[in-house]
Amino acid sequence: MGLSFALSVSAQDYDFGDVSKEELQETFNSIDSSAHACYLYKYRRTHIEYNQATGFQLITEVHDRVKIYDKEGLDFATKALRLYKDGSDEESLVGLKGYTYNLENDKITEDKLKKDGVFKTELSRYRNEKKFTMPNVKTGSIIEYKYQINSPFITKVDEFVFQHDIPVKTLVAIFETPEYFNFKVNTKGYIPISPKKSVKSGKILFTDKTRSSSVYGAQTKFSNSNINFKKNVDEFNLSDVPALKAEPYVNSIDNYRSSLNYELSFTRFPNAATKNYSTTWEDVIKTIYRSSSFGDELDKTSYFKDDIDALIGTTSDPIKRAGMIYQFVKSKIKWNGYYGYYVNDGVKKAYKDHVGNVAEINLMLTAMLNYAGVKAYPVLVSTRQNGIPLFPTREGYNYVITYVKENGQGFLLDATSQYCSANVLPYRVLNWQGRVITEHGNSQLLDLYPKELSMSSVSMMVDIDDEGMLTGVLRDFKTNHKALSYRINYNESNKDEFLEQLENKYKGIEISDFEVKNENDLSKPVIESYKFVKESQADIIGDKMYFSPLFFFKVDENPFKLNRREYPVDFGYPSETAYRININIPEGYKIEELPESGVFALPDNLGTFKYNVSGIGSKIQVLISTKINSPIISPLYYDDLKMYFSQLVEKEAEQIVLTKV
Repeated sequence: MGLSFALSVSAQDYDFGDVSKEELQETFNSIDSSAHACYLYKYRRTHIEYNQATGFQLITEVHDRVKIYDKEGLDFATKALRLYKDGSDEESLVGLKGYTYNLENDKITEDKLKKDGVFKTELSRYRNEKKFTMPNVKTGSIIEYKYQINSPFITKVDEFVFQHDIPVKTLVAIFETPEYFNFKVNTKGYIPISPKKSVKSGKILFTDKTRSSSVYGAQTKFSNSNINFKKNVDEFNLSDVPALKAEPYVNSIDNYRSSLNYELSFTRFPNAATKNYSTTWEDVIKTIYRSSSFGDELDKTSYFKDDIDALIGTTSDPIKRAGMIYQFVKSKIKWNGYYGYYVNDGVKKAYKDHVGNVAEINLMLTAMLNYAGVKAYPVLVSTRQNGIPLFPTREGYNYVITYVKENGQGFLLDATSQYCSANVLPYRVLNWQGRVITEHGNSQLLDLYPKELSMSSVSMMVDIDDEGMLTGVLRDFKTNHKALSYRINYNESNKDEFLEQLENKYKGIEISDFEVKNENDLSKPVIESYKFVKESQADIIGDKMYFSPLFFFKVDENPFKLNRREYPVDFGYPSETAYRININIPEGYKIEELPESGVFALPDNLGTFKYNVSGIGSKIQVLISTKINSPIISPLYYDDLKMYFSQLVEKEAEQIVLTKV
């Protein structure tokens, strides 16, 4: 990723509505010709204003102008805004105004954003969403919109984002605060960002009303007074900011997006004591733990006592008790799909109704385990989509699971899916570290990534005929996370559609006698088996036949294409995929040439690829193994990883050559 860009904007003005023919005629971005769209102009100003009726408010003004280059860029015609709310306090969107510009018959046309293009959705008790879709957007269009968000939550300044999924030609960002507010700055990403700082004058106008009585009746007098203060201003002016390019195996690309976060540290008003706001992780955890929607729910036991007493009465072994309770919760309470570490309706109602959110299910599990004499603790987690909690805020986490520590062993449990097992968590949860809340609201970090390999072991017996048609039988044993993923996909899908997707995955093979074993028995590997037929699996030229020993299983493309990657490669869990293939060649042919065997490895035992093809008479045996030993690979190893997959693709493309006898 190239990071050459200027830290000053050109003299061009971007007045709202002042769109030029040159902008509309532009067919590609001069800095990044692969871009589907581009921010021609991105402006944001956030400042704190005083209103005598409501007090201090956080005001954010936004003005964006976006150029659409192709069909994939049409996604930018829709904008979604999250608005916080808490009780009677909520953020409001005001002054929304938007236009779509097109060039038709050498004239600029305008389509105005109307009310029917704006939608409001209540996401949760703490979030609303306002979404708008610009009208008449097509390839070549320019869309432009502006709006203002008024917020009573002065401690919650939305992140200033400087790098986006598309390039930005001109970016202006301003943050203004009265001298009474002191903010700490947190930065992330790989683009060096520093503001131009200045100090301006500000004024707060107060209007006082007094009433007095006289012989002439009651009178109301108004008087005005001013308070002068200083405003601290941070201004950012950037141009030609490159897009943040996504690649496979990223937990959340937002973790690496260049941005800046203002966190309120303290306030100091005239004639008043300093009030501290800056939080530590200790503050965050204690606040969560003391909440009635978290800690109090862990103390409730009456609703399940009789059922758990009956369940565990046959054993005193804590590990066996843990397994019985875990299975009980998974089978009794269905997850409603909602995240969160706070309960919504409470554990008692979830238990009664057999349905609950993440917190209701896993806090209930934790409480039951402790009641049964098993040491269990809640673990705060940020899901992969939510990103890595870099700074101490309550929004850093959005999920909770359970940690059991008994007899020197530790197990992570999540009861939201009946197909999870000890230390086999949903993929959404495998995101760096969780925070275990121990006694009295203390906490410590815990690695969420599994240590044990997840296996897919494929055995095939195949016959290839003299026209290159393949017939065979296949068995695939899957363990741990590979088994979890398979069970979810298979058990929660229409079986006909599942089979159709499997046939399409392998480019049109015809499958028969399809069977799955242990789809619900988590103590055993999932076993998938079937017979198959696949045409055109060999090239026949003259008296020779050429085919890949991996057939439709071979990897055709290196997933890593960037010249440079500055964020880690996240596979989620260590894994191995192994193939054992026995091939019967067609009658009348003999083996002329086999690919050479080979082994190559990533440094520091991060992974290995083993490739062996042998043959005698009419039979060929193929043994191939691809192993990634670490769930996370540092960008320092990116070149090695890219080369590893390049060699893998090249090796799997090598062909067996048969000759007619």
